[in-house]
Parts: sequence; structure tokens; C-alpha cells
Amino acid sequence: MITYEPLWKTMKEKKVSQYRLITHYGFSSGQLNRLKKNEYVSTHTIGVLCTILDCSVEDVMKFTMDNSEYVFPTSEMYERHINDDSIADTCSTES
Repeated sequence: MITYEPLWKTMKEKKVSQYRLITHYGFSSGQLNRLKKNEYVSTHTIGVLCTILDCSVEDVMKFTMDNSEYVFPTSEMYERHINDDSIADTCSTES
């Protein structure tokens, strides 16, 4: 799961408020709302924040593994898939 908890800490340290992001830098309030809810934002948005705050990606977002990430194949699932394909290939060449 990606969270933007580090962003709020970084903004506080850099003394950049949400209001300043919107009024001075033209940052979208909609994007701020998405960040508050830990919803998807583009890498462009992350880049803009890193530029404004003069920081690294780790100062804006954090990734932690949770159950929602298991929708993607694990290494074990990948190995099983490769093995299943080789069995299917063997069967098709025997015909």
C-alpha cells in the first residue's frame, strides 16, 4: 500500500502549507484531496511535489506490503506458471 504520510511531515518541516501549494504553486486541490485519502496520483504529481519541496520521493510517499498487493503474482505464482507452461509445451509436442 502506498501512503503519503511522509508528505505531510515534509511539508511541515519545509513550512509549506496546503494553502501555499494551491495559491503560490498552482497545485490542484483535487490532487491534495487524493493524497489525503492515499489514492492514486501520477508520478508527474510526485515529481512536482519533490521539486516544490526540494526533497526525494521517500519524503513524499511510502510503500508497505499489505494484502491488496497480492493481486499481483508472487515469485511462487510465477514459478508455478512457468512450470505449467513447460508441461503444456511438452504435451503439445508429443501429439
